[in-house]
Amino acid sequence: MDLDSLPTSWVITSLATVCSDIKQKTPELDEQLTYIDIASIDRHLKAITEPQLLIGKDAPSRARKIVQTNDVLVSMTRPNLNAVAIVKSGLINPIASTGFDVLRANQVHPQWIFFQVRNQTFIEEMSDKVQGALYPAVKSADIRSYEIPLPPHAEQQEIATRLDALLAQVDTIKARLDAIPAILKRFRQSVLAAAVSGRLTEDWRNDSNYIGTNINMLIPQSWQLLSIDDVAEVKGGKRLPKGEELLATDTGYPYIRTGQLKSGTVITEGQLYLKPEVQKQISRYIVNTGDIYITIVGACIGDAGIIPEAYDGANLTENAAKICNFKKKLNNQYFSIWLRSQFLQDIISFEIKSGAQGKLALHRIKSLPFSYPCIEEQTEIVKRVEQLFAFADQIEQQVQSAQNRVNNLTQAILAKAFKGELTAEWRAQNPELISGENSAAALLEQIQQTAKPTKTKAGKTQQGQLALKPNH
Repeated sequence: MDLDSLPTSWVITSLATVCSDIKQKTPELDEQLTYIDIASIDRHLKAITEPQLLIGKDAPSRARKIVQTNDVLVSMTRPNLNAVAIVKSGLINPIASTGFDVLRANQVHPQWIFFQVRNQTFIEEMSDKVQGALYPAVKSADIRSYEIPLPPHAEQQEIATRLDALLAQVDTIKARLDAIPAILKRFRQSVLAAAVSGRLTEDWRNDSNYIGTNINMLIPQSWQLLSIDDVAEVKGGKRLPKGEELLATDTGYPYIRTGQLKSGTVITEGQLYLKPEVQKQISRYIVNTGDIYITIVGACIGDAGIIPEAYDGANLTENAAKICNFKKKLNNQYFSIWLRSQFLQDIISFEIKSGAQGKLALHRIKSLPFSYPCIEEQTEIVKRVEQLFAFADQIEQQVQSAQNRVNNLTQAILAKAFKGELTAEWRAQNPELISGENSAAALLEQIQQTAKPTKTKAGKTQQGQLALKPNH
């Protein structure tokens, strides 16, 4: 860290200098305790949100480190270096896992330590020092050797107060942004619901008269309520022959797996292929451009979409079915809209629950209802849905961009705080709080002096106790 980039009233020191060691113990069998492990920490909030209230006999062997209010917990394991938190009051006999380093501030503001270990620079530096193959972790000594800027105590308090306010605002903005995707999802479902009920094109049709159906759905008088079997054929895919494996090498015979059937299309990520001789064995089970797919097993039963041109002639997994060979004038995009509407998804969910083994059988797909408008209205519905979805997509892109900026904002604010930029005006207005005995240099000297070993009456050496300076 460059001292020249800091205010002249600041100094540079290490976490080891301003943090004391903490004790460990094995909990008594009948002792009530609050156990804090990695799962207890919310990585986004940087807070302890799910501590476990246990008794000693139920505590894991890693429950050893005694912690207290205002201690800062820092995970030492590689995948969890961003799991940091400051211990709040109200916890009953809190004990942390040995997977944490516990930083107990001495004569510095605990929040100042907390903000330092939230810094991306700290996380990156610790990542470079991780050791071990089976249990990759950073050593406590490495964490404590990390250099930090140290302002005068009063300025630490001022910065902590400002950071609490600024980061709370950032969290509020982030929470609002994070809520928008769910709102857009509901918007898209509302669009689909309006589309398949005829309300989206009511003005185009110039007809607001609706009739009831036997599936508790109103449709325009000019529409028909049919079954999927009335308008198209439903055919299944085919599993890989026993003993055969898919290849990563492109043989010209792609095999579509369930995980590729997403977002109304077939994604190319992780594409695998059939051997030519294997493809001949299952060559009847292919899809063509424009066919409709629908998944029939797995966690995403009922996902539907259109086979794109790039997958014309590809083989389809047995975990999906295709809807093809239309018997009436149909816009396949409208067909996809109907299948993806919440109305039909609810029917599919009911069919699955009432069937065996959580599978959507082909005969059940054939019996599913289908609201059928004329081909001209189908085309108009598709056009309007695409326009509204494009609008939602545009908002989603803007939200993602804003989320990225907000995610970077926390680190930008911390960087300004650690350079003294947040409190430049405050220092000018309060010179007496950052100079003389109130300076950071004086504070550091006091910490170092009180931490020196002293002689007891018995002649034994012991570590001096560091008196905590009251917060201003």
